[in-house]
Amino acid sequence: MPFLLLTADNSVKTCPIEIASYDYTKGWEDAMVQLGWKAGPEQYAPVELLEYAIAADKAGFDLLDVSDHFHPWSEAGQCPFSWTWLGAAAVQTSKIRLGTGVTCPIERYHPAIIAQATATVSCFAPGRTYLGVGTGEALNEYPVTGKWPDYEERLERMEEAIRLIRDLWSGQKVSFDGKYYQTHKAKLYTLPASPLPIYISALAPHRARFAGKYGDGLFTVGGKKPEVYRQMIKNFEDGARKAGKDPSHMPRLIELNVAYTENIDAAIQEQIKYWAGTYIPALFNQKIYTPTMSQENGEAVGPETIKQTGCFSSNPDEHIQFIQQYIELGFDVIIFHSPGPDQSTFIEHYSRDILPKVRTMTPSQPVASSP
Repeated sequence: MPFLLLTADNSVKTCPIEIASYDYTKGWEDAMVQLGWKAGPEQYAPVELLEYAIAADKAGFDLLDVSDHFHPWSEAGQCPFSWTWLGAAAVQTSKIRLGTGVTCPIERYHPAIIAQATATVSCFAPGRTYLGVGTGEALNEYPVTGKWPDYEERLERMEEAIRLIRDLWSGQKVSFDGKYYQTHKAKLYTLPASPLPIYISALAPHRARFAGKYGDGLFTVGGKKPEVYRQMIKNFEDGARKAGKDPSHMPRLIELNVAYTENIDAAIQEQIKYWAGTYIPALFNQKIYTPTMSQENGEAVGPETIKQTGCFSSNPDEHIQFIQQYIELGFDVIIFHSPGPDQSTFIEHYSRDILPKVRTMTPSQPVASSP
């Protein structure tokens, strides 16, 4: 359907494109790959995290993603409201693209609220806003709703939520009668300032087809074997083609754990202290719903596990080689997650030593669809 945009003088105009055919890579032509910074509200207080976002913008990172949690992964962590934080980041930055990495618009949030929230952020950061979505974790949904549906139901909810969000972004009155969500002449009176892409999370190859079919891009995390990503991207592209879309115009985002420091032991301890739960697959599908439960499960994670899934080194060449393997697999948006111990120094040194050398790399072309 046509997309309505809110202009600077508060008038409304019809965007001369269709959502489904919009090239969300427009404006990225100057770089072969896009390089992002992970904002971790599960670790940092909101004002401190905002200072790092401002530094990342000034340092030349192209994109940031921020988690959207109700609970952190550890009792030692923080957990501010990411949508408030995004509004602050939007007005305090000028170039960096920003959005959720990722939010779950199916349980503790009604999809209409996420449609409204993203539209509002885009008014502060026109042309710089995206929406990353996933099926969530019990850690964030169960404590406030008492519900944790099985994966198949969550996937059904996601498909319905995406349709409703896009319907509301059209600026029309929406009476939606779905299996899980209903609206009655609901309308967004503050419209997006620019078309908003939806990037869908997939942590396993068979789930990537859904992202290709219903999303505008793929969002995943690093640390798995290359064949996993080859199959993931193939499924993503197959899903996109079957939906009539060109996967070459659909970003493939991946979040990588890195530490660029002489103090590798301290960096690994920060990973374990705040993020060990993210290394446990059960956290993403079982009813593990408190930071204490996450932390207890994360006790099985040791330094060697951390090292095997990321790049923890003071040698810039090792980082470049590590990143290159993901670019060669076909990822064109690489987001770096470095939990510490010194975030400011990481942003400064990584942007100086690593980003310029990576920008000229060329992602793999989309694979041919299967017969």
